[in-house]
Amino acid sequence: MKDILFRKKDLGELLKKNGDIQLPQTLGAFDLMLLGVGAIVGTGIFILPGTVAAGHAGPGIVFSFIIAAIVCALAALCYSEFSSSVPVTGSAYTYVYVVFGEVVAWLVGWALLLEYGLAVAAVATGWSAYLSALLEGFNITIPKAISGSFNPADGTYINIPAIVIIFATAYLLTLGIRESTKINMIMVFIKVGVILLFIGVGIFYVEPANWQPFLPFGMNGVISGAALVFFAYLGFDAVSSAAEEVKNPQRNMPIGIIGSLFICTILYGAVSLVLTGMVSYTKLNVSDPVSYVMQIVHQDWVAGVISLGAVVGMMTVILVMSYGGTRLLYAFGRDGLLPKSMYELSKKHKTPVKNTWVFASIVAFCAGFIPLSKLAELVNMGTLLAFTVVSIGILYLRKNKSLPSNGFKVPFYPILPILSFLLCLFLMTQLSVFTWIACGVWFVFGLLFYFVYGKKHSVMNKE
Repeated sequence: MKDILFRKKDLGELLKKNGDIQLPQTLGAFDLMLLGVGAIVGTGIFILPGTVAAGHAGPGIVFSFIIAAIVCALAALCYSEFSSSVPVTGSAYTYVYVVFGEVVAWLVGWALLLEYGLAVAAVATGWSAYLSALLEGFNITIPKAISGSFNPADGTYINIPAIVIIFATAYLLTLGIRESTKINMIMVFIKVGVILLFIGVGIFYVEPANWQPFLPFGMNGVISGAALVFFAYLGFDAVSSAAEEVKNPQRNMPIGIIGSLFICTILYGAVSLVLTGMVSYTKLNVSDPVSYVMQIVHQDWVAGVISLGAVVGMMTVILVMSYGGTRLLYAFGRDGLLPKSMYELSKKHKTPVKNTWVFASIVAFCAGFIPLSKLAELVNMGTLLAFTVVSIGILYLRKNKSLPSNGFKVPFYPILPILSFLLCLFLMTQLSVFTWIACGVWFVFGLLFYFVYGKKHSVMNKE
């Protein structure tokens, strides 16, 4: 039984061409960095700096972002080594399959599915709030009943804009990754331009008195804030899902992952300082804090541009995280742990059309009915679990002499992988009891599915 549950993938078999079922290699390092920035800079910069500052960290949220970035950077180094050694789609799920075996890989993949799915739903919910703010500037009002998660007491029943943007993004993904990255590039440039506009204008309205006290909730608030804003950095692991579609992955994957993380950390820190310097942190618990503070200082035209940038910018997050989710389903289908329909590519576009629409339908339901705050915490748990396993997995990866040795290597081995593992575990302890219980239910359901379906249908049975 143990041999079946912990059977491992042979990398040589994984890298073999599978006839027509092969994702084309079209992406370079710059494409990957844009994918990373597209995924990372979204809800994290347009929503979380306000809500987390107000309830957890105050102006000290800048430290929360730095702490989260350090943990992510260590995990990113581990991801970079894996993605250059095992350049196959499926992200952490595939890496763990190679080093730990099937049942651990399934649980990590199951956690990633939670991450990608709920991240898309959470960002789509935030996108809906910014769209409403933007349209109100043109005296167009979306009825409250159809623009919020299910909460009859508040008069909201379904979030139609969130559902629409998820299906629109799914359609774009079915056309192909090359087409998707072109649109992503345009939207990333718009988004970064808007963020720089906010920093450039907002810095003239900063009042140092608003930074007092800088740590109103103490270091405990900063640490719990770091566990929450971790959500802001999720995109870089979605970049590793593109490994199979990258030219020269040994060189380009580390550049894409680490480069996008570095750019985003600088942007997050600058926005946090300007935001909490313009207005007291106590006033920032709103769904659109970046445009809200511009309205307070009577820069309404900037607020309008920021709302437009947020609407465009969050679309890139939805695009890249949906991409990560569909490629994960593709890997599950390839390995037989989900039905083979998840592994089918359309003949015209060479994309997994069926799994894209399945993923979008489930996620759209979550976005339409579940509040943003619950979604964000659940996403963090799934991500941190994947990060811990990938980090410790480096120790086992180095022992596998059959893997390519010319790729990226984590420096200061084994200290940094172990440190990454411990820091991710620590941040997991900072999440709420509700998050642990909800994730426990999710994993029990995942194990049941594996033992009922996955173990029986796994392609490893044939090998």
